[in-house]
Amino acid sequence: MPLQIMKLAVSAALDIDTAPTVDRFFYIVTDLITGADTLEIDAADFMTDTGDAATTLPELTADNSYFNVYVNGVLQMEDLLTYTAGATGVGGLVITVPDGSTIIADTPVVLEITNFAPTSEATINT
Repeated sequence: MPLQIMKLAVSAALDIDTAPTVDRFFYIVTDLITGADTLEIDAADFMTDTGDAATTLPELTADNSYFNVYVNGVLQMEDLLTYTAGATGVGGLVITVPDGSTIIADTPVVLEITNFAPTSEATINT
């Protein structure tokens, strides 16, 4: 009988679920903001997807989340933004408006928060 490599007979399957939770919050700018300045939006000033006043802003899950901010439909640079989660009236969003930039009154601001709760299950057959 010739020589042959001996190996284990194993098969495996991996099932991964990313389970995203997406929350969106909306705000309409009330006054002209001219840079260099900041626009501070408290948690309670946001509206939810249903049009109700927001009561909390969600925590960001460590290493499994991100947030986006759109001003008048345009995605903004992360270094201009400070997000703080919190309960009613606590926490919020701060947008740094650089020198030479403006946000006019009635401009919509959308805060989009995505948290993931990933799970995985491995099935190994020998």
